[in-house]
Amino acid sequence: MTLLFNLTPGSIALIGYIGSFLTSVTFIPQVYQAWKTKSVGDLSVWMITIVITSTIVWLIYGFGIPNGGPVIVANFVVLALSLLLMYFKLTFKKK
Repeated sequence: MTLLFNLTPGSIALIGYIGSFLTSVTFIPQVYQAWKTKSVGDLSVWMITIVITSTIVWLIYGFGIPNGGPVIVANFVVLALSLLLMYFKLTFKKK
């Protein structure tokens, strides 16, 4: 694949970090909205649990592969945001 697009290892890493950034920021609007409104009634505990579990699995994978930086960065951020959403879900009172 690298030869097809003539990508260097540095450009592949850059693409990985761009992808990890985009993946990570997907949760920011939801976390901000939940924090601002103190409302998480529509969020599913099961969805958040699945996201937390999957990011832990991805982190293990990222630490186990060479050059796993983009995988580690993206999943660490998503894990932190997901844990924050779970905290909100468990502590904010239903309206």
